Amino acid sequence: MKEAKLKKKPVEFLGSSLDDIRDFPEAARREAGSQIRRVQYGDEPDDWKPMPTIGAGVNEIRVRDDGDQFRVIYIAKLAEAVFILHCFQKKTRKTPKPDLELAKKRLRELLEELKK
Repeated sequence: MKEAKLKKKPVEFLGSSLDDIRDFPEAARREAGSQIRRVQYGDEPDDWKPMPTIGAGVNEIRVRDDGDQFRVIYIAKLAEAVFILHCFQKKTRKTPKPDLELAKKRLRELLEELKK
């Protein structure tokens, strides 16, 4: 990890994302936290993919726990913080549209707020 070189970025959870991640099973919550910490120091998570359908610079951390899948959608390219847009358990192969729409909405609201 690049801890010695880079300052740790703060994390901001948007909407219900902090409560949502707290609802993950303990092992999945710990793994998600560990991966968010990597992002705070400028590293990539172990298992992630870009989410350009949500917005430029938006990524998804993929966490597997005991056959279940959990997702943390975030944006780290902004100078202020690592912003967690949405956390949820994924139950189908394709990310459900309501989850994508919620992340898009929170990103729009964040970018509007940062303009002020």
